[in-house]
Amino acid sequence: MVPPTEAATRPARKRKTRGEGQWALGYREPLNPNERSKKDDNPLNVRQRIETIYAHGGFDSIDPADLRGRFRWWGLYTQRAPGIPGARTGTIEPEELDDRYFMLRVRVDGGALTTEQLRTIGEISQTYARDTADITDRQNIQLHWVRVEDVPTIWQKLEGVGLSTTEACGDCPRVVLGSPVAGIAADEIVDATPAIAEIAEKYIGDRSLSNLPRKFKTAISGSPRWDTVPEINDISLVGVVHPEHGPGFDLWVGGGLSTNPKLAVRLGAWVPLDEAAEVWRAVVEIFRDYGYRRLRHRARLKFLVSDWGPEKFRQVLEDEYLGRKLIDGPAPETPTGYRDHIGVHPQVDGNFYVGAKSQAGRVSGSTLVEVAKAAERVGSRRVRTTVEQNLLVLDVAQSEVDGLVADLGELGLQVDPSPWRRNVIACTGIEFCKLAIVETKERAIALVHELEKRLADIQGDIADPVTINLNGCPNACARTQVADIGLKGQLVPDGEGNQVEGFQVHLGGGLGVDAGFGRKIRGHKVTSAALGDYVERLVRNYLAQRGDGERFAQWVARADEDDLK
Repeated sequence: MVPPTEAATRPARKRKTRGEGQWALGYREPLNPNERSKKDDNPLNVRQRIETIYAHGGFDSIDPADLRGRFRWWGLYTQRAPGIPGARTGTIEPEELDDRYFMLRVRVDGGALTTEQLRTIGEISQTYARDTADITDRQNIQLHWVRVEDVPTIWQKLEGVGLSTTEACGDCPRVVLGSPVAGIAADEIVDATPAIAEIAEKYIGDRSLSNLPRKFKTAISGSPRWDTVPEINDISLVGVVHPEHGPGFDLWVGGGLSTNPKLAVRLGAWVPLDEAAEVWRAVVEIFRDYGYRRLRHRARLKFLVSDWGPEKFRQVLEDEYLGRKLIDGPAPETPTGYRDHIGVHPQVDGNFYVGAKSQAGRVSGSTLVEVAKAAERVGSRRVRTTVEQNLLVLDVAQSEVDGLVADLGELGLQVDPSPWRRNVIACTGIEFCKLAIVETKERAIALVHELEKRLADIQGDIADPVTINLNGCPNACARTQVADIGLKGQLVPDGEGNQVEGFQVHLGGGLGVDAGFGRKIRGHKVTSAALGDYVERLVRNYLAQRGDGERFAQWVARADEDDLK
C-alpha cells in the first residue's frame, strides 16, 4: 500500500464564495463590460451627446459604448442590418449586425394616450420612420428606420405633447403597465392611475435609479381581470379588497420569462393606493442594491427573489427600506376568460369603450393618425394600448359606436375578430431585431389568415381563448412560455435536411387559472412553412378530445405526445 502524501492528508481548504456583485454587500467594482460602461458615465448623460454631437456628425460619429449601450436609456436600439440570415445571429461582431438606422421606443405608461399624442406619434412615423409603427406587448409604440440626425427633433415633438422615450430601454425602470380601462370599468377594484402618474413623474429619469443590474418591469392595475400580466413582472401591484382597509393592491415580486422563466410570488402584503409609489421605489432600490451584477444572465430580480424567498424579501423591504411593517392582506381572486378588452363595453359613465385587434401589433404611422381622427369624430379624446398589442378608444357615445367600429375595421383593426386573430401576438423578429433568428410579424399575420380559412368550420366551437405567441429568439419578448401554443424561433431541418426558419413548440402554458410554463414536446420542431398544418392539426385534436369545459392547457397536460405533434 502506498502511503498517502502530505497534500492528501491535509484538510481540504474551504473555497471562498465568489461575490454576486451586490452593492449592498460591498461588491461595487465593475464586474462585466455593462457594469463598467454604466460606472464610466451615467447613461442618461448620452442625451446631450446625441443632441450636440451625434445628430450633427451622423452615425459614424457615435462612440460604440454609447451606440450599443447608453442609447438604450433613451429608447434607441440599432436595428438589424438587412439581409443577415438568422444562422449568423450571435456569431458575428455587433458592428456587422448594426444597421445605420434605429428602432425608437415611445414610452406609454399605463397605455394611456390622448388622440393628440397618438396623432403626433403617427405623424413622426410618417415623416421620420418610413410610416412604421408597432404596438408592443408592453403597451409601448415602436418606430423603425429612425436616423440619429432626426432624434432631437423627434424628442421635441414628443415632449411637446407630454410623451418621452426616457428609460424606455436599458438597465432601469421601464414602462409601467396599467389597465387600459382604468377609471372607466364598472368592475374595477381601484383606479391605479394616480400611482402610475406619480411613479412616472417622480422616478423616471431619477439618476439614483438609472443604474440597475438589468431591466426592471412594472405592472400596476386595479382590474380584477389582471389585464397587465402581473404574473411575469419584476413587481406587480394587483387590485384587491382588504376586509378592513378596503381597496388597494396585493404586492408581487420576481416574475419574468426569457431563458429562465419564473412566476412572480406574493409577499402577502396589502398596499394602499397612496403608498403604492413609495413601495414601488423601495422594491427598485432593493434590486439596485442587492441585485446580482457579476453575471449578466443572473442580473434580474427573479433570481434574488428565488434565492431569498418571499419572507426574507418582505423583511428586507420593511426593515431596511420602508422603516415600517406592511399590512398583511388577502390574495386577489384569480380571473378566468379574456383579459384583452376586445369588443364594445359599457363604461361607468354611460359611454362605451371600443377595443380593436391589431395584426400582431403591426400598424403604421398613417393608421395611428387615422385612428386619432376616427376617435375625435365620435367625440373621444382618449385611446389606450394593451399588453395584447391592441388599441382601445374610450368615451364613445352609444349612438356613435357602429360608425367607429366600421372606421376601425377599414383601418385593419377588428372589433369582433376571429379567435385566431384575437389571440395571436408576435415580437419584432428578424426584420429589425439583432437577437432574432426567424421572421415573426408577417408569419403571424399569414398564420392568422391560414387558420381563418382552415378552421372556419369550427370557429364557433372555441369558447375559451387558444393563444398563439410567436417569438424570434429564446428571449420570450412575446411571452412564449405562457401561451397555449408558444413558438420559439430557431433554425430547424426541413424534409430534405436543409436548415430553414422554424420554431420549437411549447404547449399548454398560461396565466391566471392555468399559470405555468408550456410543455416542450420532446424533439418536436416545426418549420415556418408547415406552421399552418401543425396548428390546424393540434386544434382539431383538442376539440375532438377535450372534456366538458376543458381548456386547452388542461388538455395538453393529459394528452398523448403523439396527439401534440
